[in-house]
Amino acid sequence: MMSVKDKVVIVTGASSGIGAATVELLVQQGAKIVFGARHQDKLEQVAQNLPADQIAYRTVDVSKHDDVVALVNLAKRKFGKIDALYNNAGIMPTANLAEDHRNEWQNMLNINVMGVLNGISAVLPIMHEQGYGHILATDSVAGHIAYAGSAVYCGTKFAVRAIMEGLRQEELKNKIRSTIISPGAVNTELYKSISDPKSAKDLVAAWQQTPDSSLTPEDLAEAVVYAIGTPSRVSVSEILIRPTDQEM
Repeated sequence: MMSVKDKVVIVTGASSGIGAATVELLVQQGAKIVFGARHQDKLEQVAQNLPADQIAYRTVDVSKHDDVVALVNLAKRKFGKIDALYNNAGIMPTANLAEDHRNEWQNMLNINVMGVLNGISAVLPIMHEQGYGHILATDSVAGHIAYAGSAVYCGTKFAVRAIMEGLRQEELKNKIRSTIISPGAVNTELYKSISDPKSAKDLVAAWQQTPDSSLTPEDLAEAVVYAIGTPSRVSVSEILIRPTDQEM
């Protein structure tokens, strides 16, 4: 029987979208959650309707290893163990390579790739000591299929996919499971990381005109909760989830 009751789960990128929806669903299912993101005010909004005895939170910039370690230590200190870490923080600026947005490229590498590596680095020693654990990451359809206008974003998501598969192979002997959640189009605030105002506006307009053509954060939260709730003998390595009418 699948259950997340009393499991201790850390969630990054939890101030909105997939992260916030996942925190809320996990709490509803009886898990204990430690969550973080860069914006304290948004974290407080997520926390305000959740039972205080099931949660803890703090600001965290996943590109900073010390921040991630502090979040992990908070979970261990408050709840005594860590069953799962969900590396969800990410950004998605889009532009052709010829536009030479070098700062955006570096920021994507720092958050999308190093953020996942920082999470792995911070939590593995505890999971080794426990003798079990589960590390998850938000990947993307863009980690399976590259497309024009998002070459660097796709590159970061291909990297996450490779890192998580390497983690699976290296840590299976230690009973540490790994999962990537690879969504297609999701109606979240990720569009705010797109620097080109027209591209961001067009994306939001498309969601509003055809809301069924994108996934909701709750759709992804259900996938995460499913993966975490499976028995320890089961390793859900990848979940690739698209809107039904998405072609790519």
